[in-house]
Amino acid sequence: MPTDIFPAQFEFLDAIREFAADVARQAGMDEKDVYNIQMAIDEASSNIIEHAYDGVTDGEIEVTLDFSPTLFTIVLRDTGKRFDSDEIAEPDLAANLEDRAVGGLGIFFMRKLMDEVRFDWQPEHGNMLTMVKYLAGDKKKES
Repeated sequence: MPTDIFPAQFEFLDAIREFAADVARQAGMDEKDVYNIQMAIDEASSNIIEHAYDGVTDGEIEVTLDFSPTLFTIVLRDTGKRFDSDEIAEPDLAANLEDRAVGGLGIFFMRKLMDEVRFDWQPEHGNMLTMVKYLAGDKKKES
């Protein structure tokens, strides 16, 4: 289970994406799925940097990647501001572009790119985001 810790700074997004891509290729994923993994982890890491660590210069993002023949799992941990996904409104995709708020699509994209997206918070560990992509033709589970 490869794990690495990255500074929570935008200039480390390339390194985070490449770390995820390398492990995704080890898992046997095709380039389309590798790209989707990179996009999802980029959105998640950007949100952590921008929102959880807003104003904090020494924050860290712990990235753990795991795979089996049927699952690719990404776990991101941070000790920034507590995140509650229930407080985030669904984006209004039908609204005119000029009427939409800037931003707010990160979680929407993560959910479109991955098969499962779960947020958790624990006082002793902080925020934990788990994203799962099904491999080997597994279908997304119906909620």
